[in-house]
Amino acid sequence: QVQLVESGGGLVQAGGSLRLSCAASGRTFISYAMGWFRQAPGKEREFVAAISRSGDSTYYADSVKGRFTISRDNAKSTVYLQMNSLKPEDTAVYYCAARLFGSAQAMSKMTPSGMDIWGKGTLVTVSS
Repeated sequence: QVQLVESGGGLVQAGGSLRLSCAASGRTFISYAMGWFRQAPGKEREFVAAISRSGDSTYYADSVKGRFTISRDNAKSTVYLQMNSLKPEDTAVYYCAARLFGSAQAMSKMTPSGMDIWGKGTLVTVSS
């Protein structure tokens, strides 16, 4: 069973950038489609981005398209989320998620309950 640990969150001014990382334990990382979700205070958890097992397909929520980039390094069992041009409305806890033998396209359309594994999250705060 893969375990996920996020890092890289913090406080940043609007317009700034952050890079989140999600390190996976175990030797089956390549079997998982990976994604990022976020949950703002008082709101439901929402999809942000997903990447296929090979890394050749990516999907994004409309709210982050053109600003965020998801990538993965299967040799390091790590998935990344590069966040540029951050806005105060991007403030949330960001969670890494994995779906065994899933597809990135399917992950982009699924509710959070469809994910197999979750990390504990990392807080991103964007000040205005």
